[in-house]
Amino acid sequence: MKPKYQFSEKALESLESRIPQMAQAAFSQAHLKALAVSGKVLQVSGGRLVELSAEGSVRVIKSVEPSFRVQAGVKRIRKVTRA
Repeated sequence: MKPKYQFSEKALESLESRIPQMAQAAFSQAHLKALAVSGKVLQVSGGRLVELSAEGSVRVIKSVEPSFRVQAGVKRIRKVTRA
């Protein structure tokens, strides 16, 4: 079966280059929608998990460990210690 659309390499590169912008726009829309629907959103800011409200108030939930980058294809196993 013949593909419905055939794109050139240049066209594919152009489309792929827009993915980060599209992802950011989708994230921003989801953030605003969550605020509109529930009135609250959780996010990590400055090493803390905070709750943002639609009215603009911020409540610190807890401190979190700093993030770190993982190379593609590398598996990491997180060990959980119980107190």
